[in-house]
Amino acid sequence: MGLLSVLWGVVSLILMLVAFVPLLGWGNWLVVPFAGAGLLFSVIAQALTVGDGKRRAKTGLILNGIALLAGIVRLSIGGGVI
Repeated sequence: MGLLSVLWGVVSLILMLVAFVPLLGWGNWLVVPFAGAGLLFSVIAQALTVGDGKRRAKTGLILNGIALLAGIVRLSIGGGVI
């Protein structure tokens, strides 16, 4: 589960970087729920795994958190969230 959480975080970061391109800011509306689901999945993975998987789940938690925070900030700056 930890590996899946890291992969989810990497995909959400890639989507976040694509959404930073001008005129593709609407992609943040996809990034925020995707990273939020990944964040939730990472929390569950961290609670259920032991050993090396726990470290991977923490990495996924950090990656998804960064993508979620950046997506929310980008939407609020662009006026997408009031």
